[in-house]
Amino acid sequence: MGLDQYVTLGRSGLRVSPLALGAMTFGEDPGAAGTSVEESEKILARYLDAGGNFIDTANFYTNGHSEKILGDFFTASPGRREHLVVASKFFGNMYPGDPNGGGAGRGSIVAQLDQSLRRLQTDYLDLYWLHNWDRNTPIEETMRTLDDLVRAGKIRYVGFSNTPAWVTAQAQTTALLKGWTPLIALQVEYSLLARTVEGELAPLALDQGMALTPYSPLRHGFLSGKYRRGADVTDSARAAFVGGPSEAEFVVIDEVTAVADELGTSPAAVSLAWLRARKGTVVPIVGARRVEHLESNLAALDVQLTDEQFGRLDEVSAPTLNYPAPLHGRTRAMLQFAGTTVDGETSTVYPPLLQSDVRY
Repeated sequence: MGLDQYVTLGRSGLRVSPLALGAMTFGEDPGAAGTSVEESEKILARYLDAGGNFIDTANFYTNGHSEKILGDFFTASPGRREHLVVASKFFGNMYPGDPNGGGAGRGSIVAQLDQSLRRLQTDYLDLYWLHNWDRNTPIEETMRTLDDLVRAGKIRYVGFSNTPAWVTAQAQTTALLKGWTPLIALQVEYSLLARTVEGELAPLALDQGMALTPYSPLRHGFLSGKYRRGADVTDSARAAFVGGPSEAEFVVIDEVTAVADELGTSPAAVSLAWLRARKGTVVPIVGARRVEHLESNLAALDVQLTDEQFGRLDEVSAPTLNYPAPLHGRTRAMLQFAGTTVDGETSTVYPPLLQSDVRY
């Protein structure tokens, strides 16, 4: 399988590669753990030459330099941009002292979009993400503004990132009831080492036909293969900020490594293949600071996990979800089905119901 084996992104007509290229690392601005313009362009060219078409960035990645690098690349390759799916995000405030410089209010969204379009040297975005929940702005103001921008032709599709499920559901319901542009995808942290999204957001996405585009699918590089018990990692930009894996994380890493050895591939490829095999449409966002990092990630497209391997990875990485998720498994079936089998799910009998003739 290759990057040119496209998938439809949620309930939309937008076709994207099975792996998106994340441009968060593009640029070496102060304070940003990024890569040079030259290396960024090599990574971008390799992804595109392999058939990739889905590029993800944000207004404040490397202080706007990420968008600028992409814009310069498109300008140097006339006619290429219109065949790509370019996504960026709004929310981050790049103007200290200005309370309206970021967030999700009408004026700030319009201003942030204009600035992103200028840096990207394009007149529209294929997908525009809310980067984080703005609890100071009514969600209907945000959704109406995004719909206006779609109608104006400045953006084409809308998605949310890092936003609670109840807010996302409210936004989607409001949009559908009012005939505004609905959400087609959610960008969430999701990996074998970060699965709490499965409590609320992933089921919401599946129910509403939204795609999931996981960021940090290798969890700070912990699942890349470079982290082994007793080994020092010296080439990870993230390690300086987040430290190394915990013992619980190493248990998962060990199993991922074992599966990778069985398949003759890398832990990174196994981790991405596991994500892509989840229910619904899941398009992981892969980032890279060097071309070889991208090559390692692309190997995931050729990995096919067996049911047994998938089950092992599922079991060892099973998350502890918040209430009320723990009540939605066995307890729910026991209370609801009373010892019968429904839709292939067999339940036991709730302890008090020991006699079939009990009536109150």
